[in-house]
Parts: sequence; structure tokens; C-alpha cells
Amino acid sequence: MGSNHNNDNLEHKLQAGKLFRHVNSLIVAHLRDNNLNQAASAVASATMTPMSVEAPPNKLLELVAKGLAVDKDETLRGVSTAVPFDPIVTAGYGSIPAPRAASVDFSSMNDTKGPSKNIPKHESRHISEHKNVARCARFSPDGRFLATGSADTSIKLFEIAKVKQMMQPEARDGPVRPVIRTFYDHQQPINDLDFHPQNTVLISGSKDRTIKFFDFSKTVAKRAFRVIQDTHNVRSVSFHPSGDYLLAGTDHSIPHLYDINTFKCYLPPNFQDMGVNGAINQVRYSSTGGMYVTASKDGAIRLWDGVTASCVRSIDGAHGAAEATSANFTKDQRYILSSAKDSSVKLWEVGTGRLVKQYLGATHTQLRCQAVFNDTEEFVLSIDESLNEIVAWDSLTTEIVARWPSNHIGAPRWLEYSPVEAAFVSCGIDRSIRHWT
Repeated sequence: MGSNHNNDNLEHKLQAGKLFRHVNSLIVAHLRDNNLNQAASAVASATMTPMSVEAPPNKLLELVAKGLAVDKDETLRGVSTAVPFDPIVTAGYGSIPAPRAASVDFSSMNDTKGPSKNIPKHESRHISEHKNVARCARFSPDGRFLATGSADTSIKLFEIAKVKQMMQPEARDGPVRPVIRTFYDHQQPINDLDFHPQNTVLISGSKDRTIKFFDFSKTVAKRAFRVIQDTHNVRSVSFHPSGDYLLAGTDHSIPHLYDINTFKCYLPPNFQDMGVNGAINQVRYSSTGGMYVTASKDGAIRLWDGVTASCVRSIDGAHGAAEATSANFTKDQRYILSSAKDSSVKLWEVGTGRLVKQYLGATHTQLRCQAVFNDTEEFVLSIDESLNEIVAWDSLTTEIVARWPSNHIGAPRWLEYSPVEAAFVSCGIDRSIRHWT
């Protein structure tokens, strides 16, 4: 037993010595190759490393950069090596597939009344249910995962590959369970969710005034590893494409911009004089993070500068006196799609604030209704509360091209479209999550 222990110790010392010599060699080569010969010579003689040691150019810088990236990643995830990781979840997360189609050019066809496109028929299937109202959903940027949040304070994480397996008519190996994680860490209902663009981190905003960070690569963690305590009900959250910042839309009328490494909150310097009032129902970054948009209870759609955090355009009364419930950018960032409790969905030009198109014919006056583009932006989808249907318009001609019974009991309250394929989810007051393909 004793000799084994000594052998291990010896092995450990030899390995440590080897690493030490390797580091010293890299330092000497780095100093020498950067013409700091006196310093290189001093380190070489102090560590008995030959001055002529060979190393690939910039090897030390390369290794340090890689190490810092991993360190930052692990700090963000709150990594503890004791917790098992799920290699399937971690593998390749954050590599975003190329978009399936070029964005639709709304400007070149402003007044066209050509024929509308046919949207393929979507069939839906119940994939899970919460213990209370299903309030929100979000796909990961690579489309591999889906998160849903509920009034029961829980968050479910689905793996889309398993959802697809479940949709097959015959699942050979018994029932497939598409929910791979469930998180319980909020005191009150979940309002919104977002995925970190590069890391396996999910954030949630809740009525309990917190934003919580969950690492979904861990197989057993049920609780958040970081928490931002806000001053208001957090109604909406959105990650900056770099993953270093996030926006919180709250009961406060100004979006709260957080640095996620320091938790510092930034507000525009002149926000008291902005004359803005009305809680924010939704906040979303543009694809490059250069701008963000808010939909507010006071009916305004506001455009904000992503760098200075100042409001650069306010479309007041965008939907008359009705509360604006959703707003998001087209992929090319030139337009904003908004919806409100006035039963209208509208497309606005970012550069001028001009109304470009309206999508009418679906009643939504009660719920915090979403209007979304499909993955190719050829169609707009929203909800008709009175008929309990999901409605699809041709995004260019504004003509209704489909109405599908929602199959929820009571109208769904949230729609979310996959960023990478022809699939979406609906969340219901009946607690159900339905996946449409």
C-alpha cells in the first residue's frame, strides 16, 4: 500500500516537473521571439532552460487565450467538477446553423398584390404539460432545445430530437420522454426565457423580480447558479448576441441593461426626462445587438440604441390606445413585427418608423399575444382568441393563408417559432405545450 502511494507521489512530482519545464520553455521562447532578449536570458539562466528552445510562434499567447476562454465559460456556468455533465447537451452547443433562406425583402414589394404562398399544413401534438398555465417558450438559437415557463414557477427543457422521435407514429422502444430537465427555483410565475448564444445557459425572468441562470449541461442541477435581483417584476428577458449582456423588460418603463459578468445595471443617463411610461411587455435584441426594441403597456413600440442604451425612436400609439404585447426584428434588422390587444399585427420600417404592412383578421384583446415570423419570414403567425385558432398570413401580401384549430382548451397564450426549421410551439392556459410541424 505504502509503496503504491510513494509511486503515485513520484509520478505526480515527475508530471509537475515536466509541466513546469514546458511552461518555462514557452516563456523563454515568447520573450525571445518578441525581442526581449535580456529578459529571456534572465529567465533561461534562472530556470536552466536553453535560450535556443524551440516553440511554435505565439504558442504561449494561444494557450493563454484558450485557457481564458474556458475559464470565462466555467465562471459563467458556475462549473463545479463534482456535477456530472451531459455530453450530448454540451457537444456543439452554440454553433448556429446557416439560415435556411434569405430574408424576405419587404421594401421591394411594398404594394404587390401577387399570389400568396401556400403554407404547409402543420399538425400538432401535445408534448408535455405544466401544473398550471404554460406562459412562455423559447427555442435555443441552434433549434436543438426548447424551454417553457409556467405559472407553476417551473421551467421545462425539451430536447427537440426527442420531441421529433415522440412525433413518430410508432415509438419502438416504449414512450420517449422529451423533457430532459426541470428547474424549480422561482417563487412566482415565469414570464420569459432566453438561451445564452454560446454556452449551455438558460435565463428566466419572473414576477418574483429575479433573473435566474441555469446550466442545462448538468444532469442533476435543479436550481440556478446565479441570480440577478431586480427592483421590478421581470416581464421579459433577452441576451445580447455576444452573451455578455442581457436586457430585462420590467414594470419599470425603461429596459434594464445588465453586464452579466459584473451584474452592473445600466440605464440611459437622461431616462428621467424621457417622458416614457408604461411597463414593458417584451424586449428583444436585433440579430447583431446594435439595437433593441420594446413593446409597452402604454401602446408604444420603442427602438433603443444597443450601445448608448438611449431611445432613438418612439412609435407612440403604434396600436392606438391598446397595449403592445410583442415586438421583434426581422433577421436583416430593417423591420419590426409588433402585435397588440387591438387585434392587429403590424410591420414597421426601422429607418423611418413608417408602418409598412398590417396583418388583420385575428381577434386578440385579452392575452399577452405574440406575433412571430416563421423560420424563413415568408409567413406571420398569431392567435385568434375568439375562434381559438392559430392564424397564418403571407408576410408580403398580408393575406390569411391558413387557420388551424389550436387544439388547446381555451386560446393559447404564447407562440414561438423554431429559428431553423418549419416547426413551432404553442403554450396554453390549459397547461399544455403543443409542438407543430
